[in-house]
Amino acid sequence: MEIVNPESVGMSSHRLERVTRWLEQQISSERLAGASVLIGRRGSIAYFETTGVAELETGKPFKRDSIVRIFSMTKPITSVAAMMLYEEGAFQLDDPVSKYIPGFAETKVWVGGEASADEVMPLTGPMTVRHVMTHTSGLTYGFMRANDVDRRYHQENIEFPGDAADLEELVDRLTRIPLICQPGSEWNYSISTDVLGRLVEIWSGQTLDEFFGQRIFAPLDMTDAGFCVARDNEERFTALYTPLTGGDLASVSRPASDDAEQRGGLKLQEPVTGSRYLKQAGPLSGGGGLTASMRDYARFCQMLMNGGELDGSRLLSRKTVQYMRQNHLPENRDMAAMGQPVWSETSYDGIGFGLGFAVVIDPVKAHIITSVGEHHWGGAASTFFWLDPEEDLFTVFLTQLMPSSTYPIRRELRAAVYQTLVD
Repeated sequence: MEIVNPESVGMSSHRLERVTRWLEQQISSERLAGASVLIGRRGSIAYFETTGVAELETGKPFKRDSIVRIFSMTKPITSVAAMMLYEEGAFQLDDPVSKYIPGFAETKVWVGGEASADEVMPLTGPMTVRHVMTHTSGLTYGFMRANDVDRRYHQENIEFPGDAADLEELVDRLTRIPLICQPGSEWNYSISTDVLGRLVEIWSGQTLDEFFGQRIFAPLDMTDAGFCVARDNEERFTALYTPLTGGDLASVSRPASDDAEQRGGLKLQEPVTGSRYLKQAGPLSGGGGLTASMRDYARFCQMLMNGGELDGSRLLSRKTVQYMRQNHLPENRDMAAMGQPVWSETSYDGIGFGLGFAVVIDPVKAHIITSVGEHHWGGAASTFFWLDPEEDLFTVFLTQLMPSSTYPIRRELRAAVYQTLVD
């Protein structure tokens, strides 16, 4: 992917300077230690800048080839893997998950409210593969801490890395915990994509890292992506930070604050030396386990922008990619109407969900300048990407600040990028 003169792809060099100033302000205001932004348009890179440091303690600079924890930006990659197997006839979207993971046939549904997780009712219909891909499965995350089912996740160590030997063991434990709602009735961000990762293993007969490496990373030349950082790349890995105040991961379901003075700067959450990402994980998290460089994720995004193909390697058909980026929520509802008004620092009015990412269905209702059909997702450490087929544009933002709800970075960056378009 070539870096070109911005004007040749309909963007203003002068207005892109505002993106650079915004990026630099994130560092000078002590919101972030280091960060990078890449903007692709019409098959080329129009902008790629980095600033700040990868490690405050050593002053190591944040570079174009820095490697970060992408956390939930793993989810679209797992969804692409699943749809590759769908194209090969491995499953149908409306197949019950219990067809492949029998334990889910016996899973019950929590009655809700203040009730104990032991107070359950039967399923009214099966959890399907489509439910898992759209986060309408009834699964949850233990870190939410919103109810007794979340607490049960914590008690059973349904976590990554956790103590399970592999993904099969972890998902088997999960089948014995009740769902928080009937499948298909609500949108709840959850461990669903980790279940999808286990399904990829079952359908392919490979471990998730083997499938990713052979079927996605090698064809797309994503040389740095993986569930652990190669020893030769350790110098390029970045430290993980959190604000001095407001660093609770459970706060992702509440709106962000943009008060840098209140947050008070940064503190180290995980250094490079001794990081768990320097050794192979146990259960491989299809929902949030990958590390990657900007080049890696930009190539993944360009493949999707191209309708499933990059540099002669085709992962998916054009029609499959188009299908994935439609809103798959019932009756074309948005996520707010399905029970999730806010996630991270994003309001979900006007935003639906496709097969692997959120999908904009009404920019005005969503209060963001973007296009209908733009699709996106981010990671817990404030990383983010979006793809806009109407403008033939994609943007990737990398940093390492946890949680992503700390500041309204994603909304600010969207505004900064779209104001650069002149053609």
